[in-house]
Amino acid sequence: MELRQLSYFVSVIEAGSFSGAARRLEVGVSALSQQISRLENELAVRLLQRTSQGVQPTAAGMAFFAQAQLTLRHANEAVRAASQARLAGHVSVGMAPSTASVLGLPFIEAMSERYASVRLHIVESLSGNLAHMLAARRLDLAVLFQQGQPETWSAIPILEEQLFVIGPPSLLGAETGDQISVADLAAVPLILPSAGHGLRALVDRLFASHHLALTPHLEIDGLALLMAAVRHGAGVTIQPGAAVSSLGEFDLRVLRLRPPAPGRINALVSLCDDELAPAALAARVVLTSVMSELVSRGRWPGASLYKL
Repeated sequence: MELRQLSYFVSVIEAGSFSGAARRLEVGVSALSQQISRLENELAVRLLQRTSQGVQPTAAGMAFFAQAQLTLRHANEAVRAASQARLAGHVSVGMAPSTASVLGLPFIEAMSERYASVRLHIVESLSGNLAHMLAARRLDLAVLFQQGQPETWSAIPILEEQLFVIGPPSLLGAETGDQISVADLAAVPLILPSAGHGLRALVDRLFASHHLALTPHLEIDGLALLMAAVRHGAGVTIQPGAAVSSLGEFDLRVLRLRPPAPGRINALVSLCDDELAPAALAARVVLTSVMSELVSRGRWPGASLYKL
C-alpha cells in the first residue's frame, strides 16, 4: 500500500467521481482507476460503488476513508517537521586558490540555499597545506590534487583539469592558432609556483617527459600575485582551467599544450565517514553536486568529469 493510493482514494471520495479526481490530481482517469483497483485487491474488499451519478463509498470504503485521511495528515505533518528541523552545525572546507576562483562562490550559494543554518568556514591555501590541516583535524573536507591519500581518509576523484599556457601577447604573439608545444615554452620566461607545490610537480614531470630542463624566471606561490605578474608582462605561466575562468577582460592569450599534457585530478578528500558530523556529510554531497554541475555547464574551463 502506498501513500499515493491513499491520496487517490481520498480524492475520488471528495470529488465524487473518477473524472473529477483525475482533473484535480492531474492524472489520467485510467491510471487513477488502476491504482484504486490495486488498493481494493490488496485489501480484498470493495471500497467504491459506481453509480450513474458517479461513485459512492461502500461501508468499508467510508471506514477506510476516515483512516486514510488521518494517515495522509500524519504524513504531511512528518514532512513539515522534517523541513522545519533544519540541519545545523559547522563545517570547514579547504580549496586551493585556483579552485576557489571557480568553485568558491557557487558552493557558498548552494550551501546557503540548501542548508542555511550550517556555518561555513572556507580556507584558501595551497593543496599541500590543506592536506596537513586535514590531517590535523583543522578541516573537515578539502579539494586536493595529490595522489596517495592515507587509507583512513575518503578520497573521491571528481574531475580532471587540463593545463593551459597563459601570457601576454608580447610574449606569446608569435604563436599561431590556440596551441603551443612544450619545447616552445623553453624560450619564454616562466612564472610558476615553487618546488613542492602540486601544480609545480605536475609541470616538472611534463618537462622531464620531454627531456627539457625547467628553470622558472620567477617563483610565486600566491595565485593573485602570480597572475598580476603575468598581466604586467613579467612572464608566462602554466595553470589549470580554474585559473582561466577568473581572467576576466584582461588582454592575455590562453593556449592549450601540444601534445595534450596529463591533467590534474581534483579529488574531494575528507576524514573517514565515522568522523564527519552530519553538516560535513551534507557539505560533501553539495560539493560533489556543484563541481559536477560546473563541468556539465561548461563553467569550469578545460575540466571533464573523472572516469575510473
